[in-house]
Amino acid sequence: MKQLKYGLLLALGLAITACDSGTSSKNIVEVSVAQVNQLLTKHEKPMLILDVRTAGEYASGHVPTAKNISVDTLANRLQEVPKDEDVYVYCESGVRSTKAANILASAGYDKVHNMRASMRGWRDANYAIEK
Repeated sequence: MKQLKYGLLLALGLAITACDSGTSSKNIVEVSVAQVNQLLTKHEKPMLILDVRTAGEYASGHVPTAKNISVDTLANRLQEVPKDEDVYVYCESGVRSTKAANILASAGYDKVHNMRASMRGWRDANYAIEK
């Protein structure tokens, strides 16, 4: 019975470890849609809002000032992403933005921010959308 308890505890620990957000780099900071909206409103420092959805998704509505580079082409278009600015990455739900944030961090970017809740959260908060 004791071995079963230890086995279950071990399995639970492994399961919890495996279910992290996927943001594995120390160079990636998770931010909320409210934080990004506030930064856009203040215009205090240069930054890039990076929409990593498809061109069609981007055309249907995006965060104001966002640049569109799909996650599938990002690795080949890194020259379009400035290394000296904070980069705020988002997609529709957060999966592709996490992947894109990891691509940037792996390429040496050290000011990468992954917007939690992504475009869904932005819409739910009723923030401005450009088309």
